Amino acid sequence: MERIASFTVDHTVLVPGLYLSRRDGHVVTFDLRFKRPNTGDLLTNAQLHSVEHLIATMLRNSAEKDAVIYFGPMGCQTGFYFLFDGSRLTDADAIALLQRCFAEAAVYDGPMPGQSAVECGNYVNLDLELAKACCAWYAELIAGWTEARLAYPRA
Repeated sequence: MERIASFTVDHTVLVPGLYLSRRDGHVVTFDLRFKRPNTGDLLTNAQLHSVEHLIATMLRNSAEKDAVIYFGPMGCQTGFYFLFDGSRLTDADAIALLQRCFAEAAVYDGPMPGQSAVECGNYVNLDLELAKACCAWYAELIAGWTEARLAYPRA
């Protein structure tokens, strides 16, 4: 079998940041890395779930919502994937969208989106303050990010 693209990234040198993972036609996948892989320092289920609810809601309520395909956690528990329509957003536009959404999420003062038994199958582990703290940290990390920094680091 062919190795999937994410398995070709050298995880021993990967640090938190924002990376271009792949392009599949018009579908572009960004890797939003929060934790350094292979250190045992993973995001908790509550962090993953809470950030997912908050950022997915922000993205899907943005002016660019028609370009948003998916936002969700990585199976390795070190970050998130953001998929968008590259025919509607440039990489620079997508970076700016993420910078704006994470900055807005860091100061969000409404109720946690989707925090009810009707809306979510695991609503009890959602924590708005935890999500806001994670979003504030990541917003600061990517504040100056540019297209030139989207490449994965190399050994």
